[in-house]
This record gives sequence, C-alpha cells and structure tokens, in this order.
Amino acid sequence: MARLILCSDDFAFSRDVSETIAALANAGKLNAISCMAVMPGWNADSRLLADLPRHVEIGLHLTLTEERPITPMPHLAPQGVLPGIDTLGRMARRGHVPLDEIASEVSAQFDAFVAALGRPPSFVDGHQHAHAVAGIREIVLAETALRAPGAWIRDCRDRLSAMLARPFAGKAIGSAWHSRGLRQAAEALGLRTNDSFAGHYDFAGDYRLFFPRFLRRPGTTHLVMCHPGAGMRSGDTIAAARSREAEALRDWSIVDMAAARGLAFPA
Repeated sequence: MARLILCSDDFAFSRDVSETIAALANAGKLNAISCMAVMPGWNADSRLLADLPRHVEIGLHLTLTEERPITPMPHLAPQGVLPGIDTLGRMARRGHVPLDEIASEVSAQFDAFVAALGRPPSFVDGHQHAHAVAGIREIVLAETALRAPGAWIRDCRDRLSAMLARPFAGKAIGSAWHSRGLRQAAEALGLRTNDSFAGHYDFAGDYRLFFPRFLRRPGTTHLVMCHPGAGMRSGDTIAAARSREAEALRDWSIVDMAAARGLAFPA
C-alpha cells in the first residue's frame, strides 16, 4: 500500500514551534519531523523528541539559508547570517558558492544532530530546499551516504500531472526543476528518496482548503511538507500560517484523510 509521510519542517526554529510539533506527533497527526540542528535551542528542544511514537521519523533539516551557521563562513555569511535561497541559487549558478564552507557546515550540522539524539537522522532535507541546489547537493548526498546510509533524501520532484492537480502548481514545478537529477544522484550512492512531493502554498490562503488537495495523485511514498507552530519569533514571516496549520492538523483525522486516497498513515 502507498504511504503518506506528513513531515513537519522547522523543529527547533523556536521553542513554541518545537512544542507544537512534538504535541502533534504525539497526537498521531505527523509521522516525520525535520530538525534545524543549527538553532541555538536545538539541544534543549531535542529532549521533546525522546518519547515520541516509534513510527515518527526524525530527520535533519539542513539549514544553509537565513540563519546563523554553526561554523565560521566568512565568504557565504560574512555578517554571520546565511543568505536567502534566491541569493544562494544565483551564487550556485555562477559557481560562486564556497563549497568548502558548505561542506564544513553540513558536517557540523550532522554532528549537532547526532550529539543531541545519539543516532543519525532517518532522512535529510534542507531549509528552503537548499539541499537540492546543484553543487551543494553533491556535498549533502556524500555526507549522508557516509554518516546516515540508511536515511532517505527529500526529492521535490513529482509527475507534472500530479503537480498540476494540486494548489500552487507553479511553486511545485519550480521546486521540481531545481531538484532535477537529485533522485538519480542519490540512488547512485545507495540512498532512497520519496517518489512524490506536495505541500506548496503561499502561507496566506486557506490551509483547510489546500491540504486535502495535497493528497491528490500520490506516489507510493508521498511526502507532504507542513510548517505547524505557535508564537512569534523575530523575522518569522509565516508565523500566522504556522498557527493556522497547527489548528487544522489538530482538528483532522489524518488517518481517514490518507485512507480516502489509498495511503497508509501513520505507520
């Protein structure tokens, strides 16, 4: 039977976000959590993950944009804060990304994850999908193959017909375009990926309307990203959307919604 992976990104973004995500996972609303091990609250927040149901996969949300890195990055983050994804993408296309700095930072974030949880991540992805950027992806895949060979990698691609059947197809197609070739590169290193992907929207519209449409035309391993949370953190442009997502997820029977599309959840 095909499987739904409903993954909350941004664990450790703030304490309020982490507590909300952990509570949803304990309530059976999520079966994957992607963690920002770069964040200053990561070690404390990681303790919230200790007693989650066994089916909840815990992954590494590599953070290479918009936050403070663990390691010194004088070329990529000269002011101590990483650039946004658009800037990083432009740098990559021009061959201007300091790959040695990226490699050191990726390794440090793996170290931080393992130090807190005592095990490698079950999967690896990237904040703003930066893990899929050409040049950076090779570093991410090599580190994952070395440090977490049993992990799977987030692939943002899907069939065109499936993306067109869901909300914000343009955003989905853009993510898929930037991820082209990732699955083959991962498979060459013995790493698995999801085979369909959804969850794109503008963080402003009606999440209760959009979410059921994210389940349309799933693959056999259908990954849907979400960003539930609570509270306010300086610079968080999607804080209101986080609260709306959390409220909706609390109200729904994800098991029933998945089953209606032929998807197993949460196991």
